Amino acid sequence: KIRKELNIPDIPGYKALKCDFHTHTVFSDGQVWPTIRVLEAYEEGLDAVAITDHVESRTNHKNGDLQGDHNRSYDIAKKREKSLDVLVIKGAEISRSMPPGHWNALFLENTNLLDVPKYEDAFKETAKQKAFTFWNHPGWYRHAPDTTKWLDVHTKLYNEGYMHGIEIANGAVEGYYPEAHQWALDKNLTFMGNTDIHGTTAMTYDFAKGEHRTMTIVFAKERTLEGIREALDNRRTVVWYSNLVIGRENLLKELLNQTIQVVNVKRSKKEASVTIKNNSDFTLYIKKYKHDPNLNYFREIKLRPGERKDLSIRFVEPASGKLKLDFRVENFYVSPYKGLDYFIEF
Repeated sequence: KIRKELNIPDIPGYKALKCDFHTHTVFSDGQVWPTIRVLEAYEEGLDAVAITDHVESRTNHKNGDLQGDHNRSYDIAKKREKSLDVLVIKGAEISRSMPPGHWNALFLENTNLLDVPKYEDAFKETAKQKAFTFWNHPGWYRHAPDTTKWLDVHTKLYNEGYMHGIEIANGAVEGYYPEAHQWALDKNLTFMGNTDIHGTTAMTYDFAKGEHRTMTIVFAKERTLEGIREALDNRRTVVWYSNLVIGRENLLKELLNQTIQVVNVKRSKKEASVTIKNNSDFTLYIKKYKHDPNLNYFREIKLRPGERKDLSIRFVEPASGKLKLDFRVENFYVSPYKGLDYFIEF
């Protein structure tokens, strides 16, 4: 077993926990044994993984290949929690046609009780078990063939307190959902991003080329199941999907404060140079935005994981005192397709 540690900086007061809250095993329509999900999570640097097999879509069970109740996949996966030091969360996917679509419930006590004819009763049961519930892949073409829609039933589920989060990105179907991103902002929902993995992650992501699995980065007070739940309830998450980092502006700024480091400065009255370093595994796409017209510097740069870059700044007129470089990190999305405005000062 070889673990690839992911370099995601903590922010003041919180630990950055790497999590996948949407995975499947052979106990529904997945292709791997539950312990493989925990081993993959360990090897790929995750802190936590949720086992969220479908309650209704149990292909292997219906074919007679596997038997057992809905809790069994979690029970098997849980046995590897301590040996691999990966937190395992009991979950399930409520898989109905649209509306209301597919939903995940986390921190369940008994998943069997969600296997009921009416989806309304399934949601009532998630509330009884005090689960954290979120809407999966709202932009999936099978449920939204023409456009991603928020329907009356979603308003009802939201108003009745059943909707706590929403997938902004899903690694298996359709990718990034800008509509869901805006809904999360408007309705104060927790940002979620997950793999929805059915096969093996090694066959889905090309790790040799630097790809990573889609994940939710949770800023928790402690590395425990209770710490993750508290952070989800208080919406302290960002989503890492492909080269995009998606979240609320305050969290993304805190994350960038720990990611971009000024390591060296040289200057005279006519020019300056500054060396910055990327202290993360994110690739940063940086573009000059509104700025001091007296400062002439780069138009755009790409800062790879761990990379240092020397930036040259020329002054139109001689300058002294503090310098402020304004730019936008284009792949840190604070709203649909809009990057994060940021600056460094020295």
